[in-house]
Amino acid sequence: MFNNRLRETRISQGFTQEKLSENVGIGLRNYQYYEQGKHVPSFEILIKLANELNISIDYLVGRDDFVKPTITD
Repeated sequence: MFNNRLRETRISQGFTQEKLSENVGIGLRNYQYYEQGKHVPSFEILIKLANELNISIDYLVGRDDFVKPTITD
């Protein structure tokens, strides 16, 4: 579920895999493994992905079915 939501959200927001991986500070190959479901990100990277995509971690990991923007100060 995480990999599908990550991919769908990335595409809907117009990010390429390369740009999103660069923005969160990880290698492209590692990012691709997340979308393929081969690897799971660390908690730190999960937070960075959610922040960059402006969505909740709960949505990304399947605990919530509604895309909610994160609250920024």
